[in-house]
Amino acid sequence: SVENIVPDFLTLLQGVIDSPDIPLNVSRSYLQSDANVKKISAHITKKVADKLEEIFKKDRKDFESKWNDINLFIKYGMLSEEKFYEKANKFFLFKNTENTCFTIEEYAAHIKPAQTDKENKLVHLYSNNAVEQHGFIEAAKERGYDVLLMDGPFDSHFINHLEMKLENCSFARVDADTIEKLIKKDEALPSKLTEEEQTALKPVFESALPAGKFTVQFESLSEKDQPMLITQPEFMRRMKEMSATGGGGMNFMGGFPETYNLVVNSNHPLISKIAAEKDVEQQKLLSKQSTDLALLSQGMLKGEELTKFIKRSIELI
Repeated sequence: SVENIVPDFLTLLQGVIDSPDIPLNVSRSYLQSDANVKKISAHITKKVADKLEEIFKKDRKDFESKWNDINLFIKYGMLSEEKFYEKANKFFLFKNTENTCFTIEEYAAHIKPAQTDKENKLVHLYSNNAVEQHGFIEAAKERGYDVLLMDGPFDSHFINHLEMKLENCSFARVDADTIEKLIKKDEALPSKLTEEEQTALKPVFESALPAGKFTVQFESLSEKDQPMLITQPEFMRRMKEMSATGGGGMNFMGGFPETYNLVVNSNHPLISKIAAEKDVEQQKLLSKQSTDLALLSQGMLKGEELTKFIKRSIELI
């Protein structure tokens, strides 16, 4: 059976294996234990990796044009075969949201000046849906950051693997937190709201959100940033994604509910206006409208709540 000779990630290849070292009539257990079979498997892996590297070096433009078709099996190979990873990291390509390709080494050099945090760690920002995460991507670009497009079926596993392999680096999806927290630089801006004002406002915003799904937190961001952002913590979200695609030991994570953060920009004029509002009903109305806008921006406002939001918006106009 070819599945015992050819590595899993190469079983789609077509070809003939000619070897005098393997008897015609063999059992599955024989194939699994025979040293010659292991050598053939390793040799096939090496030959494929060498050929891909040769094509990459000979005509990189052509290689890049085929990347969307071949990257899935290359990632699978890098995940499952250590020897293939060692070869493939020379021709593996990152592709950013501008559709530009980089090798692993090239990309590290490309983002190092801007995306090295205060602990000297290189932070790779990525998106798995450039349309849905457009606002977060634009916020990153405004700060001179680059964003990778990682939208493959098991990219959560692959990202995890790269974090273990690459020295002093991390990966963070652009909507996992505010950009200031994803790439920590200097100390945060001072807040225009006092601790007491934030404490008083927190339950007001909590009451405007779906129960049990959101954690409200205040951040001192720029006045030019959005008044509110909805983010999804990187660790929990990634573990759930890995569980959904066969996370090997992460299956229990699939039962955990989706959790999000509502990040309130304590320096935005709208938040200051809500904090200063003395009329309790008006304060609730402004809070509800603001949180609904944040939900709408992430496609999370639906059904009855969306209908109410539209009606309320018309009345406010």
